[in-house]
This record gives sequence, structure tokens and C-alpha cells, in this order.
Amino acid sequence: MPYCKVKKANIYYEEIGEGKPVIMIHGFSPDHRLMSGCMEPIFQHIPGWRRIYIDLPGMGHTKDYDQIHSSDDMLEAVLDFIETMVPDQDYLIAGESYGGYITRGIIHRHKDRIGGAALICPLIIPEHRRRIVPEHAVIHCDREFMDTLSEEQRNDFSANQVVLNEYNWKRYTDEIVSGCKIADYEFLDHIQERYSFSANVDEFVFDKPTVFTLGRQDAVVGYVDAFRILDHYPRATFAVLDRAGHNLQIEQAQLFESLICDWLERVTESGF
Repeated sequence: MPYCKVKKANIYYEEIGEGKPVIMIHGFSPDHRLMSGCMEPIFQHIPGWRRIYIDLPGMGHTKDYDQIHSSDDMLEAVLDFIETMVPDQDYLIAGESYGGYITRGIIHRHKDRIGGAALICPLIIPEHRRRIVPEHAVIHCDREFMDTLSEEQRNDFSANQVVLNEYNWKRYTDEIVSGCKIADYEFLDHIQERYSFSANVDEFVFDKPTVFTLGRQDAVVGYVDAFRILDHYPRATFAVLDRAGHNLQIEQAQLFESLICDWLERVTESGF
């Protein structure tokens, strides 16, 4: 299994393809499969990109992370990983949820090296009580399929998705639940006590091609708060999708893939 030893962790990663590097950062609790599950169907048809999927400390197969106690530490570990894997290289970055929060910390530090950014249902405000989020609502339910699941499966699925059907269930279990099952929750609870960065990482203007994909029914991080930072991204496509919760990349897969393809075209057009 491939690992990259950095100062505060031994980070597991998977690397696919050759070309210009793209760093992929998943959300809080799952692992790299969240990102590879939604990105690989796109990149398999677009040559020239070296996709690097990581497991954040406390998640997936990353190990030796006892020195990490906060999101600041998490950010430093990922920055060390990037410096090791793509030293002195420009790169793209994509982050989902908490990975989107880490991504903004990386942009704050590396904005001159980053050719573009994709933020998927990004965490904007770490403190739960300060977020503007809609109440969870199921938009569509395939009741015939749902009856084939156990009560526990139905409760878990319906609490996390807004479109309940067989396609979404399979991807949800393969790409999200699979990672959540192996997370170190004692460690993650500890990180949530220091979930916010100690500095304001949004004090910048990032003028490279960017895409924000946001779920209109995202009851975890919402979409409204993202408007607060929109002016920091003058080259951003800002898409709020109906029929999509916090797992937008699954529930609106076709639109999501179109938006990522458009982002890559804009990045290439910009000369990256």
C-alpha cells in the first residue's frame, strides 16, 4: 500500500494516471473513495492528468497521526504531503465538504501554484450552530427499492440522502459508508474540538478557474454560507443544484460531471 511519510502522519494515497497533478481531498469521516468514486468516471476519459487521492489523518488507511490535534495540524500535514509529492510543481485541487475547508487553507498558502480549484459541497463555517442550513427533506423515494433494505439501512440512507433509489444506495455504500466504517471516531471527535482554523484563510482573491457545486437540499453544510466568499473567486462557476443534498456528486451525477468537465476545459484554456 502506498504511503507518504510527512512530519505529523503517514498518509495513505492512491495515484492514477500521468500528467499534470490534481490533489483530491475527501470530507470528514469517509476516505479517498468518496473522491475517486465521483472523479474517476470523468478523468478516465480525459488524458493528461495525474490524480492523487489521499486519506486524511484519522480516516481510511492513513496512520501515525498522534501529533495531529486540530484542523491547523490537518492542514499542515496535507501541505507537507503536497510538497513531498509534487515539489515545486503547479497543480489543481479538489475538495469535498471538510476537504473543501482544507482546500481553502491550501489555496491561502499556495494560491500562486494552484491552477484551479473544485469545491464540492464545501464546509464554509465550521461551527454547526452558525451555519445556515435547510431542514433535511427527501425529494424522491423509490419505495419498492427501499422495502428491500433493512430498517437500519433505510434509516441511515434516508437520514443522509435526499434521493432514495438503488443507484444512489449502491454508490452511497461503496463510496461513503465504506470509508466511514473504518474511521477513527475517537480521534475525529478530538479534532472537532479544534475544528476551525486559527487564522482566517479566506483573506485572498483566487483568480483561477474554480467551480462550486452546492446542494439546494444540503442539510449538513448548506449552500447559503458559500455566497459569503464568492467574491474571493472571480473565475468561479457557482452552481446550486436542486434534488441534491450533501452527497450532490451522487444524487446529481450527470450535472456534477458536466460541471467538472467544464472546469477542466476552463483550466486548460487558461494555460495551465
